[in-house]
Amino acid sequence: MTSVTYRVCVVCMGNICRSPMAATVLRKVLDGHGLGDQVIVESAGTGGWHAGGPMDERALRVLAAHGYDGSEHVAQQFTADWFDRYDLVLAMDRDNRAFLSRMATSGVEVRLFRSFDPDAPVGAEVPDPYYGGDEGFVEVLTLVEAASVGIAKHIADEID
Repeated sequence: MTSVTYRVCVVCMGNICRSPMAATVLRKVLDGHGLGDQVIVESAGTGGWHAGGPMDERALRVLAAHGYDGSEHVAQQFTADWFDRYDLVLAMDRDNRAFLSRMATSGVEVRLFRSFDPDAPVGAEVPDPYYGGDEGFVEVLTLVEAASVGIAKHIADEID
């Protein structure tokens, strides 16, 4: 059995839409690359409004329709002392990256999730679907699937 060698946290604002969707997808992609037992992927929000609650129903529905299971998600808030836990912290948008970067401990890099998608423009974000319908959650899923492949390759290189 391989031990965990790498830890990732995906962060959005409330931890009920984008970041848990991305973490769910990334786990499955890592499993497909044979890295699932070596990498822990968690998610959190910069705010604590939804802490302790489940993923947004629309997010769960879209994930399930595409073969993902996000039912075990419990929202949590990212705090400054968490930087010591992770090798990679991924923000879903520039505002959350700026917030995280201000609280980051020395030497910790916070990257945009989509920065690992070679087809995404520089500075590309994952838009917040919270105030819209299912189509916004489908868009989020498409974007995080594309970036997750690049993240898995990055982690594989880091582990080697």
